[in-house]
Amino acid sequence: MSSNSYVAVIDCGSQTTKLIARRVRELGVFSRIFMPSISADELMKDRPSAIILSGGPESVLDKNSLDVDDDIFKLGIPILGICYGMQLMIKHLGGELERSPHREFGQRMISIDNSSLLFDALTSPLKVWMSHSDQTKICPSELRTVASSDSCLQAAVEYPAKKMFGVQFHPEVSHTSCGTTILANFLFKVAKVDKSFDLKDFLAEQIQSIKSQVGSGRVIMGLSGGVDSMVAAFLIHQAINDQLLCVYVNHGLHRANEIEITKKAFFQVFKKELLVVNAQEQFFEALAGVTDPEKKRREIGRVFVEAFESEAKNFKAQFLGQGTLYPDVIESPKSKSGKSHGIKSHHNVGGLPEHMNLGLVEPLRELFKDEVRALGKLLGISNEVLMRQPFPGPGLAVRVPGEVTRERVELVRRADAIVCEEMKNIAEVYNKKIWQSFAILLPVKSVGVMGDARVYGESIVIRCVESEDAMTADWSKLPYEVLEKISSRITNEVVGISRVLYDITQKPPGTIEWE
Repeated sequence: MSSNSYVAVIDCGSQTTKLIARRVRELGVFSRIFMPSISADELMKDRPSAIILSGGPESVLDKNSLDVDDDIFKLGIPILGICYGMQLMIKHLGGELERSPHREFGQRMISIDNSSLLFDALTSPLKVWMSHSDQTKICPSELRTVASSDSCLQAAVEYPAKKMFGVQFHPEVSHTSCGTTILANFLFKVAKVDKSFDLKDFLAEQIQSIKSQVGSGRVIMGLSGGVDSMVAAFLIHQAINDQLLCVYVNHGLHRANEIEITKKAFFQVFKKELLVVNAQEQFFEALAGVTDPEKKRREIGRVFVEAFESEAKNFKAQFLGQGTLYPDVIESPKSKSGKSHGIKSHHNVGGLPEHMNLGLVEPLRELFKDEVRALGKLLGISNEVLMRQPFPGPGLAVRVPGEVTRERVELVRRADAIVCEEMKNIAEVYNKKIWQSFAILLPVKSVGVMGDARVYGESIVIRCVESEDAMTADWSKLPYEVLEKISSRITNEVVGISRVLYDITQKPPGTIEWE
């Protein structure tokens, strides 16, 4: 997205880099994430209004630790260093670091100097989230200490003349009191960035971008019925009209009644019938004997593209449209920095084959889920479509750890349908708090008793999480009676299931999906 005002977030390997970018956008400023290997000259091509250096898992003191171009600190652009980013700033300005005798992980109280623009309108002490094992030994003479804790003398520093600021804590996480205010102070009072991230402008730019990319060509779009693909398809259609063909590939890995629901939603938006291609045999054949999660995703991505390419030949398409989102891009190996771990391949990112005969059209690639929903509203798509829960592109295959067979998929599909029904019965919670709720079939059997008979049945895990953007998530504290009813229904109505468990893992350390 071209913008008169945007923030460059340089990813030093932190698991919260994406959250920094998200917080900046929430404040009305567009943000992009860059690899730390980017040169100052490359960074200046689009001239960001400010730079944020993220935290990271390494130690600046290590011999081969991640570093950034020294010239970045000479650009004259306001810089905020967070944790590892602050330590890099101190290093490049001539200071020294050392191993901290008192490592800080978790919430700490810091004393602040609110004469600093960074802490303007805040009062001391302030509760912040620390995560570091190194500290400043010798602070560069240009830097002034503006915050400290009992065990960290330089919890925040500033160089006002150069508009350089550093914080040893993480303002982007919710555990830091007034963290959003600190980021806002940096953006608007230090960097004087304009609030220019407007989805209406984004919409207009993407329509023009799609027209320029596609020209007189044609796009085939893989429609799943989910929010992402539906909004992406509608946006592409706005740009090129009948040069777009939407296809639903029936892979046999869908939720209960998914095809009917998708066809109805498609007709509601596009006022025409959806083309459905039956490729179940190809998918189950490709997944036979496959147990590795990454290989599953790659195989599913391969067969998806093969199905699309077959239809593309008939439609004479040159492009494949996808509803890829920013979290899909930044969670797939490798990370922007190359220093954080790839979490999983998304079938439409890391799962695509290297040699594909279709160019990609991905108009939502720089957006988060809630931004996509807001964009969908601008496009006039109904809430019934927009508020559907996210569903993974590889379908129920990622909810069947171990080998994926028709029988196992059917078990989890029937259990998942019960979860969906019962969640809709508590609609207020379902609509306002729950990000996703679903069932997972474990490759584990357990002994049970049904009637007077001993059974040795399958195990289902229920996963219900609350989240704003899927970058972090908490498990839902559902009423016991709801969990009891779900468990009772599954063990009574789904033959072959004898045990139901509830997943109480947050993200991080877990992911929302199991594979």
